[in-house]
Amino acid sequence: MADQVILLNSSISAFGMRVRIALIEKGIKYEHCEEDSKNKSDLLLKMNPVHKKIPTLIHNGKSVHETIKGVPWSTKGEEQEAVNKFFETFKILEEELGDGPYFQAETFGSVDISLITFCTWFHVLEMFGKFSMEAKFPKIIAWAKRCMQRESVARSLPDPKKIYEFVMERRKGLGLE
Repeated sequence: MADQVILLNSSISAFGMRVRIALIEKGIKYEHCEEDSKNKSDLLLKMNPVHKKIPTLIHNGKSVHETIKGVPWSTKGEEQEAVNKFFETFKILEEELGDGPYFQAETFGSVDISLITFCTWFHVLEMFGKFSMEAKFPKIIAWAKRCMQRESVARSLPDPKKIYEFVMERRKGLGLE
């Protein structure tokens, strides 16, 4: 019997993007099932009954799932604090990137997979924080462009404008706009 791998996910989930990139990099064939956060599938509820969250990876009927808490843009007053923490973190990452094309010098690896998914959220942060990622973090943007040339990354990351639309819809639903 062949291995069956199913990813229950949302195309805008940074955590799910990581899983997709890793699966593609490893050459693992999988079925991607898009989940609607407002109308969760029976399969998601069965495979992740406690947290009912995505991403949930199913391998031969057994699940591995995410348990991340809420996001910083979800309540009033947290946006600037989130942007400040983001700046602190990305200043460190900018320094650590070094002169190689990836965080592990010449090799695209787990650090790159973990971080590249955040680039889809840069547009949202730029809009709320009123700054330019490229002006503030040029090495990170150059790195992100290199990563986007990899098939696994290009196939896994959504358009940043889709992320922005999602955030605006979510904020409106929470009465924040």
